[in-house]
Amino acid sequence: MTGTTKGAHGGAQRVADALMAQIESGALRPGDQIPTIAALAEKFAVNKNTASKAVVSLKASGILSGLAGGNTWVRVPPPYKRRSNERYHAEKAAVQLTETQRSNAGVSEVDSGIPLSALYEDKAEYAVIEAPDEVRDALQLPAGASVLRRVYTRRHAQKAGVDRSTSYIPYDLVSGSPDLLDSTKEPWPGGTMHQLYTIGVELGNIVDHVTSSMPTAEEVRDFDIPPSVPVLRIKKISYSINDQPVEMMDIPIPADRIELTYTTRLEPWT
Repeated sequence: MTGTTKGAHGGAQRVADALMAQIESGALRPGDQIPTIAALAEKFAVNKNTASKAVVSLKASGILSGLAGGNTWVRVPPPYKRRSNERYHAEKAAVQLTETQRSNAGVSEVDSGIPLSALYEDKAEYAVIEAPDEVRDALQLPAGASVLRRVYTRRHAQKAGVDRSTSYIPYDLVSGSPDLLDSTKEPWPGGTMHQLYTIGVELGNIVDHVTSSMPTAEEVRDFDIPPSVPVLRIKKISYSINDQPVEMMDIPIPADRIELTYTTRLEPWT
C-alpha cells in the first residue's frame, strides 16, 4: 500500500469517525441531512474521493441513507419485528369480535409495537389484474383468471424505509362484495380474515413458505437497506376450511429487522 493510498484510507476513516461521533452525541439525529461531499472534503481537508469513501462506508454499515448523487442523511432505524405463526390464531379469534374490539386487536401492530395511529404512512392500493403465473398456481386458478391485487405500504417515520406486502385474492371470490374492492375501507378492522368472513369464508389453514435472496435495487431504495442485507421472503397461502386456497400474500422483510418464531403444537400420545 503506497503512502498516498494509506493517507486516503486514513482520511476516509477520520471523516467517518467524525460523522459517527456527531451521530452518537446526538448532534446529528436520524433523518438529519449530512453535509455534501464537497463540504465534507473542505471541512476535513481531504479530496472529494476520500470524503465519498467515508460516506459510502457508513451507508454500507447502515448508518447513513441516500442514493448516489443525491442527498444523504442519518438513517432512521427500522422497527424490530417479532413475527410468530401463532399470530394467525389471534387473528382468527378476533374475527367474531365487535368492530371496536377488532380495531384494537391488530396483530401487525403487535409485531412492531407501533400503533396504526402513529405511522407516518399507511397506504393500500387495489387493482384487478390477470393473475401472474406464480399466483395462479398457488391459488389453483385457470389460465386468464383475474385476481384482486392489494399492495400495502407502511412507513413508521419520515425518511424511514417502508414495509410492503402484496396480497392476491381470486377476483371471482370477492367480485360480488363492493366493500372488499374498495381501498378506502382500509385499514379494515380484523384484516383479511374478517373480510373473508363477511362473504362466508372461514380460514382453516395457513402455510408460510420462507425463502431468502439478496435485495433488488428497488428494495434497497424502498426498504432503506444496505445492498449486503438479504431479504426474507414469506409466501403466505391461506386456505379455507374446505382446503381451497383463497389468498396468496408476498411479504418481503429485510433480515436486519425481523425475528421469526414458529411454534408447532404436537398431538399427545394419549
